[in-house]
Amino acid sequence: MLPPGPYHDAVQPPELRGSDPGGFAWGVWHDRTPRLIAQIRDAHPYGPAQRRALDDLLQEISAGVMRPLGPHAHDHASWSAWGTGLFGRPWLEAPFLWSESYFYRRVLDATGFFAPGPWRWVDPFEHLKAAELSDPALEPDLAALDDVERLPAGEQRQAKLLASLWGNRADLGFRIGASPGLPNMDRLIADDSPGLWAALGPGASVVLVTDNAGRELLADLVLADHLLHHGLAGAVTLHVKPWPYYVSDAVTADVVTCLRRLAGTLRSPRDAAARVHSAMADGRLRLGTHEFYCAPWDYRSMPTDLAGELARATLTILKGDLNYRRLVGDRAWPPDTPFGGVVSYFPGPVAVLRTLKSDVVTGLSPATVAELDATGQPWRTDGNHGLIQVAGTDWIAASSSVQ
Repeated sequence: MLPPGPYHDAVQPPELRGSDPGGFAWGVWHDRTPRLIAQIRDAHPYGPAQRRALDDLLQEISAGVMRPLGPHAHDHASWSAWGTGLFGRPWLEAPFLWSESYFYRRVLDATGFFAPGPWRWVDPFEHLKAAELSDPALEPDLAALDDVERLPAGEQRQAKLLASLWGNRADLGFRIGASPGLPNMDRLIADDSPGLWAALGPGASVVLVTDNAGRELLADLVLADHLLHHGLAGAVTLHVKPWPYYVSDAVTADVVTCLRRLAGTLRSPRDAAARVHSAMADGRLRLGTHEFYCAPWDYRSMPTDLAGELARATLTILKGDLNYRRLVGDRAWPPDTPFGGVVSYFPGPVAVLRTLKSDVVTGLSPATVAELDATGQPWRTDGNHGLIQVAGTDWIAASSSVQ
């Protein structure tokens, strides 16, 4: 276990890379990436140029070296500088967070997303997002929000918080709120939710940095509505990605689509959609974005304008696995490294809602780690474990109240 932080470069463990056959990144490059490229090719009537570019990208990853974006790209200069020392080397030798981010930028390049022509601004991942919203099982899950609304106030807000955390798990949705507890296989391994609620109150300003579109974004919208409607925040800003990224990450178009989906379900979902429309109209709920969210760096490298916005927030809530990796750094942290020490650099109070889907984790007790390791299951990556962690809220907890 590392001593209490803050953890500067000299004491940070090494960055994770794709070259370890036993690591999560190895499976991404050798299994998930080929399947994803095949899905994109099969789902679109791309012409020879796009199909060839996708095939070339897969070949480059599997047997070639990392090449820079061509001079035609609007962000060619930025990526050329960012990739100094990495271009010309095998993909698996690069830090995993960096190379995975660059992969998604290269997918947009291969499909012509930014280029003049008929495929400009066509989201190559939209078909996967749409499939989740058209799933017939979604309707009863949304209807279960009626049951959540009948819970006592404390249980109701906790149910919506957990729905936002587990939202991309198709077998949970809002039904989690009507259950006496999570199934044993789907459990929280860290729960700082009391600290999260203590940080909020009628005058709180919340930035919620979204993760996935689809079910998870539906739950995020319901959570944002709850914070505003029940006096847990005076203003909420939802941060989305500026363009498609990591397959299912939410962009502005996904917010619009999800809001319409909520409005299309009777009773509680429709009521929540109406309140969200009203809150956006009067400015209590806003959308925000920043190009940094699609850059290959962790949050230590965020630009001053984004850092300033997050510093002004009463609480920043980061959603999902990627935001967690970017917050703590995609490194081989001992899992019992104190979370607060790792993220002490963050410009303001921060909370994370995360389903574990990659190797990185911090802030667990040694007993919890021993118990999880004893199962023999890949608990860090199987998507069956979640956490709620909070840091930097001590100074506001005493002056905030939860209604």
